[in-house]
Amino acid sequence: MPSTPTVANGPRRLSHHFGSRRFPRVSTLRDLTLRNHYTTGSDRRADTSVGGMPLHTRPPRRGILANGKSYTAVSREITMPIATPEVYAEMLDRAKAGGFAYPAINVTSSQTLNAALRGFAEAESDGIIQVSTGGAEFLSGTTVKDMVTGSVALAEYARVVAEKYPVTIALHTDHCPKNKLDGFMRPLIEISRERVARGQDPLFQSHMWDGSAVPLEENLQIAAELLEKCAAAKIIMEMEIGVVGGEEDGVVGEMNEKLYTTAEDAIATAEAVGVGDHGRYMLAATFGNVHGVYKPGHVKLRPTVLKEIQEAVGAKFGKDRPFDLVFHGGSGSELHEIHEAISYGVVKMNIDTDTQYAFTRPIAAHMFTNYDGVLKVDGEVGNKKVYDPRSYGKAAEASMAARVVEAAQHLKSAGTKLR
Repeated sequence: MPSTPTVANGPRRLSHHFGSRRFPRVSTLRDLTLRNHYTTGSDRRADTSVGGMPLHTRPPRRGILANGKSYTAVSREITMPIATPEVYAEMLDRAKAGGFAYPAINVTSSQTLNAALRGFAEAESDGIIQVSTGGAEFLSGTTVKDMVTGSVALAEYARVVAEKYPVTIALHTDHCPKNKLDGFMRPLIEISRERVARGQDPLFQSHMWDGSAVPLEENLQIAAELLEKCAAAKIIMEMEIGVVGGEEDGVVGEMNEKLYTTAEDAIATAEAVGVGDHGRYMLAATFGNVHGVYKPGHVKLRPTVLKEIQEAVGAKFGKDRPFDLVFHGGSGSELHEIHEAISYGVVKMNIDTDTQYAFTRPIAAHMFTNYDGVLKVDGEVGNKKVYDPRSYGKAAEASMAARVVEAAQHLKSAGTKLR
């Protein structure tokens, strides 16, 4: 690396280190663009990575140094597979402005995580990978059943494998009801707060508080407390008002009028937690959503509910489409309903039931087709090649990845990746 040149307006310090190599200090947190790397003479390197992370080179700028020599200033950009807080905010902004939403894929294992990453990469879509309380327990081991342990393990594993995929991923935790806050969401926020204090990014980019089972006033009180903590840890919070019907990881929503959020409830939400001024949050406002699997047409969605609450709150607070909306319980929804919801500000849609089936279906087919190989029948020893978990796991991963691609296409995020 050449010595630091003296530029006409003063020396440019190159002080950020990765191992034994020296690189310019990061200039912005938004995209981690490196400060100009000045080279002179014939020593113009085209470095392709920093610390194992790929660099994208922008067109160079040229000028004259104080000593009369020419220089070339090359802006190089570190691409981060797991979104920084600033990049995550940019992702959501792009979705809202561009009229698309990100699939948020629930995972329960390293293999379903790999399937989600593969699907996003094949769709050329950035995305959100999330884990529920039950998924986190499962990830920690069925005899351990510790939600924090499973969540941390997933996030750390994701950081390693996501580097191999040319898309940007945000990590999220799904529905956390009141009785699991102290064993799930609150300790995870604290882990991220400690990481941020050390100069690192948060462990997860967003967390969901599910207050649908408590009265609205209590829901909003807890949301305000959690939003303050999330903002301090550079995390985006997701919250729910109204009730999503059906059952999700033990959280049961009744099928009644609460399936449809009212404008009054939305205004109360904005008054309690702001419209971004106290910290950014996403809102899962309900419009007939139901968790679970249903035939098309069974779920009676009213996407205009989302339009009504955006307009009511927007008029009161002077902000166009003030909420970043989330679509829960979308299985069985008609595509035109999904697109209408996106047009009203939905930026994230949860996908779980459909990807679970996509993962499991080829496993079932494998077992039926090769029953006499996966089982030791009539004194035989079976066939190791067909009961090796990899033999059916590969098909399961490919099938789930294909369903993620389909989700990205339906939500119009396919082909919109940042990097």
